[in-house]
Amino acid sequence: MKKQSFLFLIGGILSLIIAMGIGRFAYTPILPIMQKDLSFSNTVAGYIASSNYAGYLLGAILAGAIPLKKYRVIILKISLIISILTTAIMGLTYSHFIWYVLRFLSGVSSAYVLVLASGIVLDKLATINKTSWSGLFYGGVGLGICLSSLFIPSLNHLYQWEGTWIGLAVVSAILSIFVWLWLDEASNVVELKNKENNFAVVPPTKWLLWLIIAYGLEGLGYIVTGTFIVSIAEKTPSFHNDATLVWMMVGLAAIPSCLIWSILAKKWGFVKSLVLAMALQSLGMAMPAFWVSKTSFIISALLFGATFMGITTLATTLGRQINPSNSSRTIGILTAIFAIGQLIGPILSGVLSSFTHNFNTALIGASSVVLIGAALLVNGIQFERKSYAKDEGYTC
Repeated sequence: MKKQSFLFLIGGILSLIIAMGIGRFAYTPILPIMQKDLSFSNTVAGYIASSNYAGYLLGAILAGAIPLKKYRVIILKISLIISILTTAIMGLTYSHFIWYVLRFLSGVSSAYVLVLASGIVLDKLATINKTSWSGLFYGGVGLGICLSSLFIPSLNHLYQWEGTWIGLAVVSAILSIFVWLWLDEASNVVELKNKENNFAVVPPTKWLLWLIIAYGLEGLGYIVTGTFIVSIAEKTPSFHNDATLVWMMVGLAAIPSCLIWSILAKKWGFVKSLVLAMALQSLGMAMPAFWVSKTSFIISALLFGATFMGITTLATTLGRQINPSNSSRTIGILTAIFAIGQLIGPILSGVLSSFTHNFNTALIGASSVVLIGAALLVNGIQFERKSYAKDEGYTC
């Protein structure tokens, strides 16, 4: 990969660190700190989370429905500014209503960044025959989670939860400078004229509906752990004000996961890899409901981190390969159905946990939903087998 292409990829990774790893997911480790100081319920916490996912849904729909190819880098950078500002302002107010608005706007911006950056970077990687490197790009989310987990304990110790939000916004602003410098789609223009020489082994276009449904179920299920795992760990005797360690484990596992799943997909096929990833995630999500210990939470966090962005990598890359002529629209549809699921998940789990006084029912239910999604994808493996058999016969 040329230096210019490498810096382009880094710019894409940094955009995900800012909007997703920090802007979207920093709420999870900061939530128990805020609840401890302000004593609001899990139901309120669920509404705050869901307002973010409602914005994410709207952003995904708009990014996928409106033709933006000529202006997608500019809109992506504007979205990054909104993400940074909404992160900062979270630490400047105590109003639940304003939090709802801020997290909604943060959700809109993070969806735009994910959809547009995915289209921009995946198109670039396709033109230089490095599609498998999509794992490096999506690893930016895990890197952002890990980065925020490193900063949050110190920022909270020095400046409380308010300063934690503001401090993370400052870090994001510094990183955004490099996005401005390196993520320039103008360098793509000449290369995009070249046709891809990759003949991906994927199911036919009509199978895309199964992927969309399964990805929606993934959104509904995964978000319960993605929103509440630190709060759940914080309330157990196993952790003494160090539950942020759980989120750090999620981030550490997520960093290499996207690349690993991309390599496995190239070897085994995208559908088979996606089914395996969702099954493993389902196992990890249910674990704390049956085995409460520091070890179980760490294993659960590692399994969750190793799969949640890997699943996004596999699903979006597969969706693009099934319908390569309109990558942003396809990724937008997938992101929108995913967002619908994750909008519902925190509300249901917040209400359930308030009613049952624990998260066990919510965790088991969410785990089951993800497993059902995996089962729906099994019928796609047959297409990969047929394609591989055909390719082998042709080679011989």
